[in-house]
Amino acid sequence: MKILLCCEFYAPSVGGVQEVMRQLAERLVVRGHSVTVATTAIPTREFQSLRGVNIKEFSVSGNLAHGMKGDLEGYRQFVTTNAFDVVMIKAAQQWTFDALWPVLHKIRTIFIPCGFSCLYEPEYADYFRRLPAILRQCDHLIFYSSEYRDIDFARKHGLGDLSIIPNGASETEFNNVTRDRTFRERYGLRDEELLFLTVGSPTRLKGHYEIAEAFLKADFSGRLATLLLNDGSRLQSRPVVPSMRTKVREYSKAVRAVTEREGVLPAVVHMGHGVLNKVGIRAGRYARHDQGRQSAMKDELQVLIEKIHSQGTGKRILLTDLPRTELIQAYVHADLFVFASHVEYSPLVLFESVAAGTPFLSVPVGNAAEIAVWTGAGVICPASQDHRGYTKVDPDLFAERWASLARDREYLREIGLTGKQNWAARFTWERITDQYEGVFLKVAAHG
Repeated sequence: MKILLCCEFYAPSVGGVQEVMRQLAERLVVRGHSVTVATTAIPTREFQSLRGVNIKEFSVSGNLAHGMKGDLEGYRQFVTTNAFDVVMIKAAQQWTFDALWPVLHKIRTIFIPCGFSCLYEPEYADYFRRLPAILRQCDHLIFYSSEYRDIDFARKHGLGDLSIIPNGASETEFNNVTRDRTFRERYGLRDEELLFLTVGSPTRLKGHYEIAEAFLKADFSGRLATLLLNDGSRLQSRPVVPSMRTKVREYSKAVRAVTEREGVLPAVVHMGHGVLNKVGIRAGRYARHDQGRQSAMKDELQVLIEKIHSQGTGKRILLTDLPRTELIQAYVHADLFVFASHVEYSPLVLFESVAAGTPFLSVPVGNAAEIAVWTGAGVICPASQDHRGYTKVDPDLFAERWASLARDREYLREIGLTGKQNWAARFTWERITDQYEGVFLKVAAHG
């Protein structure tokens, strides 16, 4: 098949969308398909092909709610005139989907809504009013969860021709990974010491502060305990260009909502990293401004960390930004992965934890509860949601559940093993690619 995958950002940009599309694209190429990715042009991409995947860049930005700029017509012509057997687009509310609304009837389209993160935002009301008619022009819809706002939206509007295909973790990374016996020594960890891990970009919405607060309050019965808080700020280390100003402006309205909910500082940090992390780039004075805001947020977290360290209870937090190979070792060595993000769709980090044989404790963000059931390796700590669907973490309750699990390491080992077995059977990218390929063949055959 001749396949086109459309996503706002792609390698070398780093993020959840990018990782899912890269995993699928490269595996489809290995299976003999011709795969092209249509995506945003970024200055750090110095190649037009990566591991057999062709990359077509477009200087386009924005979405229908906030306006789109760039070579929209060139993008539409590329998609409609190159005789692709199928076109798969990932995520609403961004240009690679929104720009194709006028020409969807001309192509065989598979669409992944990817959560509808702005469904409850007032400025997107008209967008979602128009969306059902657009979705009816798609040949097939793919969802990551059987119960979430995007699939509920589809069902409410009577949309059929849909599949539920979960996310996963890479078998090439986690199958037969060698356990590095020097890992604990490198971080000053004793053999009997509890090790916990959380992973997420350095924004308040990822729940790092709540995780640290829960760690402070958790009663580990005097046992030594270390929390590795891996904040992913390594993604901020690449150069940026002035064209990012457009992307910053597009986030301004969303940032106001965060300001109302969590205050000015988290809103600014969320904007800076929501824009820059996705592209994996940063620029001159924007970087300096964002670094200052990020530094202020980290100062707040650092005060809490110092409070934990000053108590003399044998607890410590290591604020890290590990390279990928070292992060995988952290997954493997951790007794428990903890997750308290405020907003997600289908978190890849939970699948990666399970793939490493490490159980997780999470609030019910995105479809975390479903992942816990699917894998048998997760425990869900109850949490409420606000009117816009953001999870409100209770550090006291999270600390209680955390401490309870930590007291039963045999149980953690047991569900960790169960999770790894279930991941190997159902949630490797190779097995997930089987499902996508089946959908592609079905859609192409009905063309």
